[in-house]
Amino acid sequence: MSKVIDIGTLIKSDPKIHGGCPIISGTGVTVRRIVIWYKLGYSAEEIADEISHLSLAQVYAALTYYHTNKEAIESEIIAETAEADQIEALHHSPY
Repeated sequence: MSKVIDIGTLIKSDPKIHGGCPIISGTGVTVRRIVIWYKLGYSAEEIADEISHLSLAQVYAALTYYHTNKEAIESEIIAETAEADQIEALHHSPY
């Protein structure tokens, strides 16, 4: 008999890991990372292939979490992009 997994256990937040951003349990992979790949056009299967230590179920759990909490995840992506843009601007600054 196969083991039944409570899907509520597949995503967690821990303030000690990535500042408390939602991650796939047992990994350091953020939901945000999965969403960014998804928005670039990768399918769930392709994401699971690219991040080989994730199962397809874990990727779908991350995408389900995203679609359930879209506003919060989108805010995280915007903040991360703004921070990256700021760091890049400082790096290319002549001063």
